[in-house]
Amino acid sequence: MVPALRYLGSVCGLARGGFPGGFSAACAPAPGKPWLLCQGGRRASTSSFDVVIIGGGIVGLASARALILRHPALSIGVLEKEKDLAIHQTGHNSGVIHSGIYYKPESLKAKLCVQGAALIYEYCNQKGISYKQCGKLIVAVEQEEIPRLQALYERGLQNGVQDLRLIQQEDIKKKEPYCRGLMAIDCPYTGIVDYRQVALSFAQDFQEAGGCVLTNFEVEDIEMAKESPSRSKDGMKYPIVIRNTKGEEVRCQYVVTCAGLYSDRISELSGCNPNPRIVPFRGDYLLLKPEKRYLVKGNIYPVPDSRFPFLGVHFTPRMDGSIWLGPNAVLAFKREGYRPFDFSARDIMDIIIKSGLIKLVFQNFSYGVNEMYKACFLSATVKHLQKFIPEITVSDILRGPAGVRAQALDRDGNLVEDFVFDGGVGVIGNRILHVRNAPSPAATSSLAISGMIADEVQQRFKL
Repeated sequence: MVPALRYLGSVCGLARGGFPGGFSAACAPAPGKPWLLCQGGRRASTSSFDVVIIGGGIVGLASARALILRHPALSIGVLEKEKDLAIHQTGHNSGVIHSGIYYKPESLKAKLCVQGAALIYEYCNQKGISYKQCGKLIVAVEQEEIPRLQALYERGLQNGVQDLRLIQQEDIKKKEPYCRGLMAIDCPYTGIVDYRQVALSFAQDFQEAGGCVLTNFEVEDIEMAKESPSRSKDGMKYPIVIRNTKGEEVRCQYVVTCAGLYSDRISELSGCNPNPRIVPFRGDYLLLKPEKRYLVKGNIYPVPDSRFPFLGVHFTPRMDGSIWLGPNAVLAFKREGYRPFDFSARDIMDIIIKSGLIKLVFQNFSYGVNEMYKACFLSATVKHLQKFIPEITVSDILRGPAGVRAQALDRDGNLVEDFVFDGGVGVIGNRILHVRNAPSPAATSSLAISGMIADEVQQRFKL
C-alpha cells in the first residue's frame, strides 16, 4: 500500500451539520493534520482511482462533486497540497456573487456567470448556507463615465442579467444614502456569500457520495506507469502515476487539474502546453472601521475603464458585517504571496522569462505605477474612495487582508480573460483535462463550470 494513503483504511462517517463547514467533529483534522475524507461503499484504503482531480479549491471541489453525482460507480479522488481545503483564491476573495454584467456577450465567462449565480443561490437555499442579496450599484461620478455606464447597462441586458435598471442621483441616495454619483446601474441580483463555506459544502457532498479527499499532497510529477504496481490485481488499469513531493503516489485512469495559481506548472508536469502562463497579482483590501460601517449598505463599484485590466477599487460588505474597500492590483513576487515582501526567486524568474509580463507592463505602465502608489499610501486610496463617499477619511480605515489572483497571460502580454480548458497529445495528454484559466468570477460560476467540466470529461474520456 502506498504510504500516502496508508491511513485511509478506516471509513470516516459524516454527520450533517456537526462541524463548521459541514463536516462532523469525527472527520475534522487535529491542528496541523491533513483532512482525509473517504466514505463507505468503496475501498477507502486504495491508492487507485478512476478519476483524480488535482486542486481542492472551489472549482476543483465543484467539479469533483459534479463528476461523482453523475458517475456514482466511479472511484474519484481529490488531491490538495495544503492541509485544508479552499484556502487560497477561494478563501481570499471578496465573496461577491456576481451577476454577469461586465463580460463580453456570448463569451463563456458571461454565460457561466449568469448561469452560475442562479445555481449558487439555489444551492445555498437547498443547503441552508447564509447569503445576502444586497445588490450592487455601479456608479458614474464623472460626466465622461456616463457613456461607458450606459454601454455597460446594454451589455448586461444582452447577457440576461436580472432586474437591471439605470437610476439617477435621487435614486442612488435612496439605495446608498452616503454615496454621491451622477448616474448608476442598479443590479439587485448581486449578492455576497462565504465561498469557503460553499466549497466545504461541495466537499461534503462529494465525500457523502463516495469520493475521497487527500490533503497534504503536493503534486511533483505526473507520468505514465512503467510497470504494474507490485501485487496489484488491477494490472495496468490505472496507468497514470501522480507523485508528490514526499515520493508518495496515487494511480488513476484520468486526471482533471484545477490548480489555480499553479495551473501552468501542473500542465507542464504532465507534458502538456505550459501556455498561457500564470502571473500572480496581489489585491490588498482596506477595512472600514466598525463605527463607520453605516456608510455602506451594499456593493458600490466604479464604472470600469476598458483601457485597464481590472475593475478598480470598490466597497464590498461581508457576511460577518465588515466592509472591505479595494482591492488594488499589484504584481505579487510569489504565487501565494499575501504580504508585500513575500518573495520567491523561482516565481519571479518564471514571470520575467516565461510570461508576457514585460509587454503588459509597457502597455499599462501608468496604471501599474498608480496601483503601486495606492498600495503604499493609504491617502491615495482614500482620495479615490471619497469620489463615491466623501465622508470617508484616512482615520476611518485600517489595512485589511489580501488575496492573490491567478491571471493567465499570453506571450504577447495580453490578459487571457475567458476560461481556458485544454488537454494534451500522446498517451498521457489524452487522459488529462486541464482547467487552465478560471478567473473571476470563477467562484460565482463554479457550479456552472463544474457541469461543463463533467460534460467535457464524459466526452473526452468516454466514461
